[in-house]
Amino acid sequence: MALDEHANSAELTITRLFDAPRELVWRVWTDPSQLEHWWGPHACASTGCCVELRVGGAFRLDMHAPNGDTYPCRGTIREVDAPCRLVIEGDPHSPHPCGAGLPPGAVVTVTLDAIGDQTRLTLHTRFRSTAAQRDADEAGYAVGWEATLDRLREHLADHHSI
Repeated sequence: MALDEHANSAELTITRLFDAPRELVWRVWTDPSQLEHWWGPHACASTGCCVELRVGGAFRLDMHAPNGDTYPCRGTIREVDAPCRLVIEGDPHSPHPCGAGLPPGAVVTVTLDAIGDQTRLTLHTRFRSTAAQRDADEAGYAVGWEATLDRLREHLADHHSI
């Protein structure tokens, strides 16, 4: 994993290489029945997943922490370029600074690059402000995504032919 925090802006980029073809990685990002299996850090569960794969469509799920707390993940899809790019804007009214993966008002861009039979996933987050980025990080945003991408890797390894 590569992690890049831009010093002069409220941005965060996380890059991972997955041993799976791009079309499969795209499918598990956009199929609600697959997304629920890997979204969130270990020991979290996700339910109520909806992905309206169109510009203006909804992206939502509820992430349930082991302590019983529920964190809503709400966003609006801003761009769809299957199977290469998905852009989602976090709900600006989200009650949690991390937004369960989509911070309030942040723009999260997922880019998938095919590298032979592997896929390089780049998750780029542009926060509303440096204060919003700091708040999200204090709430576990970067650490949460690292663990979530570990779960995605495990899910892909278990489901080569989804």
